[in-house]
Amino acid sequence: MPFTAPFAPVSDSCTEGSAPLPVLGRDVRVPLVTGGEVTYGALDYAASAPALQRVWDDVAAYAPYYGSVHRGAGHLSQLSTDLFEQSRRTVAEFLGCREGDQVVFTRATTDSLNLLAGALPAGTRVFVFETEHHAALLPWRAHEVTYLDAPRSPGQAVATLESALHAAPAGPKLVCVTGASNVTGEVWPVRELARAAHRHGARLVLDAAQLAPHRPVSLAELEADWVAFSGHKLYAPFGAGVLAGRADWLSAAEPYLAGGGASRRVVRAADGGVDAEWHTTAARHEAGSPNVIGAYAVASACRALAETGFDRLVAREEELLARLVGGLAELPGVRILSLFGEDADRVGVVSFVVEGWSSSHFAAALSAEYGIGVRDGLFCAHPLLRALLGRRGDAPGECGAPGSASGGPAGSSAGEAPALDAIRVSFGAGTPDEHVDRFVTAVRELVRDGARWTYRTEGGRCVPEPAAVPRAPVGRDR
Repeated sequence: MPFTAPFAPVSDSCTEGSAPLPVLGRDVRVPLVTGGEVTYGALDYAASAPALQRVWDDVAAYAPYYGSVHRGAGHLSQLSTDLFEQSRRTVAEFLGCREGDQVVFTRATTDSLNLLAGALPAGTRVFVFETEHHAALLPWRAHEVTYLDAPRSPGQAVATLESALHAAPAGPKLVCVTGASNVTGEVWPVRELARAAHRHGARLVLDAAQLAPHRPVSLAELEADWVAFSGHKLYAPFGAGVLAGRADWLSAAEPYLAGGGASRRVVRAADGGVDAEWHTTAARHEAGSPNVIGAYAVASACRALAETGFDRLVAREEELLARLVGGLAELPGVRILSLFGEDADRVGVVSFVVEGWSSSHFAAALSAEYGIGVRDGLFCAHPLLRALLGRRGDAPGECGAPGSASGGPAGSSAGEAPALDAIRVSFGAGTPDEHVDRFVTAVRELVRDGARWTYRTEGGRCVPEPAAVPRAPVGRDR
């Protein structure tokens, strides 16, 4: 009979300020180069969302009972096995898995999609838009790949895929598509793309790394064949991910890793070697000692999001997005990046460029002078950034702007310093309203007045000069 854990999952219905779900690090203070310190404004959720306090508490409660799964007769091993498999069921429910679907625990989205790439039948042709994150763009190169140009509307995305699939030769086909862009935050028409794929005998895998933390993801409702996501973007710690979906290709493929756990039976062969009989369940691709804590953390995050309710999370996120996008749109020289236009549905991810600034310099000033953490660069989506920036995103810019030793608008003019990369701000269920408002204020001040500190390029990054003198009197309230 299954063991029951001697600890109860933490139930946390409280809120922290205006954030629906408390996260770790919400009280961390960071120093400013201009003096003093502020509470850190964590606005890089698209790279790694902070772990939920509830997830951390659940993991801490389990840690004393840790044991290796599927391998031992001891109480803790049996308990951990029960917890691991219950976590699999929790994730399956969160993802709306159908009867017969498998949930495989991996290291991250990248790992999940590489696992699936290795399980494709011989002769499979893969269709992928150039707009994908590298994790979804690169794993398929051992197969025949059709790369599709960036669409400029959801409808064009479906039409482009339909045309490419119609022209494809017979044989197995796979479409890989994002649920929400890690650059623009725009939500893609997944169900329509899945239906287009199925009309042409193709299957579809959904990269839900950016979608799952913000919107409900159901394999059944979206009609996708597989879904992949990362725990560290879903408010769990690093090191765990999921590939879930149809079992047939996974069960027929060689194990992703050969070793203990993946094998059902191993015997010496007549030629002196060894023969292995592999599991046909998810264990086939989970060789080695599984990351039980990681799987439990992912399941805990799934429970927390489901219990909080996506209706509530989406409504609040849309309010913050309206304030953020509205604030940026008012500023001269600021251009928000978009494929589908200003009315596109998007999650809490926005990228933009500022005329006269390199993105590295702008992000460095936000961090050093305002205590706000964002992302700058090409976001592991180089082809997409080149499409959005007019094919100019080939290298990051240097610190400073034209005619100004320390950057900002001073001395620059329209048309100078073309954008080579971008700045990305992203938030989620743990973000206080104040962080978004503070960010908009900081961007407004930097665009209007420039940086108040001097910066230099070091190791390819823009960093504040350690002994710099502020460019202008510091008179703004913190």
